[in-house]
Amino acid sequence: MSQEQPGLVYLVTGGCGFLGKHLLRVLLEQEREKLSEIRVFDKHTDKSMEEQSTEHTKVVVIQGDITDYSCVLEASRGVDVFIHSASLVDVWHKVPESLIYSVNVKGTENVIQACVENGVPSLLYTSSMEVIGPNKHGDPFVRGNEDSPYRVLNTMPYPRSKSEAERVVLKANGIEVRTSEGGKTLVTCSLRPTGIYGEGHELIREFWEQCVQRGGHGRVYAGNVAWMHVLAARALRDKPQRVGGEAYFCYDDSPYKSYENFNMQFFMSYNFRRVRMPFPLLWFMAFMNDLLRWLLSPFFNYTPLLNRYTLAVACTSFTVGTNKAHRHFEYEPLYSWEQCRSRTQRFVDSFAQNDCKGA
Repeated sequence: MSQEQPGLVYLVTGGCGFLGKHLLRVLLEQEREKLSEIRVFDKHTDKSMEEQSTEHTKVVVIQGDITDYSCVLEASRGVDVFIHSASLVDVWHKVPESLIYSVNVKGTENVIQACVENGVPSLLYTSSMEVIGPNKHGDPFVRGNEDSPYRVLNTMPYPRSKSEAERVVLKANGIEVRTSEGGKTLVTCSLRPTGIYGEGHELIREFWEQCVQRGGHGRVYAGNVAWMHVLAARALRDKPQRVGGEAYFCYDDSPYKSYENFNMQFFMSYNFRRVRMPFPLLWFMAFMNDLLRWLLSPFFNYTPLLNRYTLAVACTSFTVGTNKAHRHFEYEPLYSWEQCRSRTQRFVDSFAQNDCKGA
């Protein structure tokens, strides 16, 4: 192990989810001799992940609820770097707003309090581009950076909750943590990935099964999101004055395309056809879906993929740059677009071919 940072212990919340599994893989590949233990914390666990333990690094899967402070406190004892990726993502009104707030905001407050109580020096938060936009007016954001002006109008509970959680994480930068020596402080930063894709992403399955669009979007491969987390975690320890209290957009070299066109490039070999609809018709369909959801809400939770918010997201050009991450901790994508496309295509093929055989 490295003599400079022997036996580091990392804790990843949401570690059994889509991004969490990519995080574990990239941590084991890129930090193999620096880490003695990676704790994977999740409400819904996958014990088989412990089989990825290596000669140098033990993988421990912990079942717990981010909204239960005692669980978070116990899991974070002796941790050097806390990567908080657990989140409740919902832009389809599938879950109550109170639950979204409880998980995304109160859960994050639990994480910060646990870091303070256990003397954890580094906290990395997985935020989202949606803390900035797109907004309900469809204002474009083209190759914007963290300082670009933009009318931030979060109308849905999910982006509002992520924005509030990011705010409390960055505000916590520099607060004193409890250690035997005293005088230690918490260093925090936040990453804002664009729309994440890659193998294991269940939303691709939903698009496949339900198969809006005019704006260009920056999509980012999960492996490159994980890689930026690895680099930012290093920087929290090595360059605390540089990255502490900062937020960073997260993107790679994936092509700018509409959501439909981006997903369709993985489906084309299965004879999917694009159906073009005029925007007014799409807006009317989204409006009717929202109206139906409201009318049916006393009896049934109607949650179609298309609503006015998802339509606005799909039809707004929203792309970001990562120059700040490059300057502060030398971020460059670990995986090329060709590698990202190939890995994702294999995942799509794995379920698409089975569906075609069963048809």
